[in-house]
Amino acid sequence: MDQADIPALLSRLASDEDAARKMAVFKLQSSINDPAFADVFIASGGLVVLRRLIMTTGGNTLAYSLQSLSRLLEVDMGWDIFEGPDAGELVERVVELIVTNPLVNILRGAMSILVGLVSHSQSTARGGTPRTPGTFGFRALKPAVAVYPQFFGLVIMQLQSADHALCANALMLINALIRDAVSNDSGPTLLVSSTKGTVPPGEEWSKFIKKLQDLGLIKAVYNLMQSSSLQDLAHSLLEFQTLTKILLQKWRAVRVDLERPEHRRALKGLHLASAPERRQINGGMTTLSPTGRPSTAATIVAREEGEKETGGETAAGRKSSRRHNPEKWRRLGFETESPASEFEVAGFLGMMDLTDYVRKNEDGFQKLLLEQSSRPLNERCPVARASLAVTMILYEHFEVEKCDLDDIRNGGYYQLIDGGGKAHDKLFRPLLLQWSRLHTAGLHAFFRMWKATGATRYDFDKVAELVRILIDQVVGQASRSKDVLEVEDELHEYDSGRLRELQMDLLELSFEDQWGPHLFQVREELKHEALQFVKEQRIRCLLQGSWFSKPQPHRSDHSRSESLKPGQEKGSRLYQPWRFAKLSHNRRYLHYADFAEQTAHDPGLEALTEKIDLLSTSSVVSNVSNADDAAAAGENGNQASSSLTSLTKDANSASATAKSTTKITIYSLSENVSPELASLAAAGKTKEQPILTLHPLNHSLASEWLDGLLMLLNQAPITAETNKLVTLVSEYGLKIRLLNVRAEAVDNGPVPGAGQVPSREGLDEDYYYEI
Repeated sequence: MDQADIPALLSRLASDEDAARKMAVFKLQSSINDPAFADVFIASGGLVVLRRLIMTTGGNTLAYSLQSLSRLLEVDMGWDIFEGPDAGELVERVVELIVTNPLVNILRGAMSILVGLVSHSQSTARGGTPRTPGTFGFRALKPAVAVYPQFFGLVIMQLQSADHALCANALMLINALIRDAVSNDSGPTLLVSSTKGTVPPGEEWSKFIKKLQDLGLIKAVYNLMQSSSLQDLAHSLLEFQTLTKILLQKWRAVRVDLERPEHRRALKGLHLASAPERRQINGGMTTLSPTGRPSTAATIVAREEGEKETGGETAAGRKSSRRHNPEKWRRLGFETESPASEFEVAGFLGMMDLTDYVRKNEDGFQKLLLEQSSRPLNERCPVARASLAVTMILYEHFEVEKCDLDDIRNGGYYQLIDGGGKAHDKLFRPLLLQWSRLHTAGLHAFFRMWKATGATRYDFDKVAELVRILIDQVVGQASRSKDVLEVEDELHEYDSGRLRELQMDLLELSFEDQWGPHLFQVREELKHEALQFVKEQRIRCLLQGSWFSKPQPHRSDHSRSESLKPGQEKGSRLYQPWRFAKLSHNRRYLHYADFAEQTAHDPGLEALTEKIDLLSTSSVVSNVSNADDAAAAGENGNQASSSLTSLTKDANSASATAKSTTKITIYSLSENVSPELASLAAAGKTKEQPILTLHPLNHSLASEWLDGLLMLLNQAPITAETNKLVTLVSEYGLKIRLLNVRAEAVDNGPVPGAGQVPSREGLDEDYYYEI
């Protein structure tokens, strides 16, 4: 639509015919987002006409009118409509529509207008343009909300709407209200964790946010963040998450001050919830009121506050007669008798979490204190310190400090929203909204770790580190759709031994990142030493000798079996199920012989009638695969391969043959091989022939003999079991060397005189240097 058509458009908008107005406002909503068109429309008195349509019409005409005003505000124009003497009526009309009108298209436009109205207070403040107090922001809504107190409940109800656009507008309105509070420094709002009796200044906003919580705001947003409709609400949900972090920052920034009544009341509630004056009644512990009736911490606080207000003599007399407990606060887990100073790091956020935990778990809190009081002082778990530690662990885990209000104003990292499902799991953290439940579950995990590890007061930081790793593992790896109840169960059931292993792995990774380049040369040296050590161990297995099974040969393979020695009769080649092989002392010859059964003692070299010269060996081939060997190593656990293989003496040949699944074959060129033929064999130009086949009884024996023979030929081992043993020995060697490195040696450098060769004066040849 051209600007020249605006007078005619205004004429139709002011028409008494509903059809003409409807068509005109329908065309208006598609053109008014053009700044040039909007400027002429406003200059021609269009705001007055548009306001009249919103105040008097209904149905689609009203929906198009609301949409037109919303789009006009989006281009930052038309704000004068809220600054006239009748602006309050317009705001009240929009609020009334949200409360009373069920049509989705009207609700969308009305909420969009209120989002712009509340958000405009921040934009004008940044631009420096003076504005009338109360014109924009939450203050502009207060008179209308007073008329329709059910307004906020209906807005939150729209978060469950099937219309995603309406749901997004409702969430944007809530975000705008919270953002207005943060931007105007009207006091932090109680959004994440609400605790009765712990409301700092800014009571008006705190009551407002507390009301939103009671209406189910957190649960509604939490469900949205876990739903499949995340893509349509991504920006609004991410903004709500960012605002939640900003509110956590605000709470932590509030300093705990006993001069403030709400802080003093919160600490007093902690003390009374611990039941400092308990009597045993019918086997149970309870706190008695002056009348002899059981009392809770809440009733005690209320009673004492009432007595303080009336100034009665009873309260004064009881106060004067009450003796001060020298461990009043240390009994609760504080380090000193000045608890306010211990909230220096966690701030009022730490007090909120602690009081919230005590309020929701008062009986468990009292039982825990009773249990701790029966233990030695050094072994008691400091409950208050543990709560503050868990608060800071969660604070650092969710990277609350890295969030800034400018991320909301400037768009921040919103461009990452389009990254897909995996990006959503990284960006959206619905568990952040369950802060209170995570704090309680983390605190219970702290108590469990303390008990499981038998910790003392000096191990507090170590237990806190375990809880930090636990939360990073369980909460950090939880998917976006994982329910908080499953996370609580995992935190409760996670095995402490498994957690300790994870901690050691993380420490090793951290150590590698810091010292890896410096330890590369040391690792290479130790690996070479370990390889020589394992080589000697494997060869010693060959020197000791082992029994092998001997399967029944096939008739077709009889002609290709091991060749007969000169002068050997065929009759002597009867099938015998056992074979014993042993390496000679000079490590050159491999002796072997076949037996009908295993002997009580291993035969000596003189009983082994056959032998092969290892110098004539060209290669060793086996069907022992790395996968099979790795599986065998997994079955055997982390134990190293033993050099002594115990064999069942009464095993028969059939069972031995059935269990034998591996085979080692030694190849040679001829009985008397020359160096030239050996080089040709290595180049693959000469045909080899098998001279000996061994069938090990298990994978460990196969690994020992296969790698032992390869190492005798100066080849690298190939089985996983041997390589694992080499790694194990080299890692232990590294750890032993690192035990000699002291922390003070790293900081102080070499000791005086280090590296200087002492004089040989006065010494004979029988001396040594101590390194």
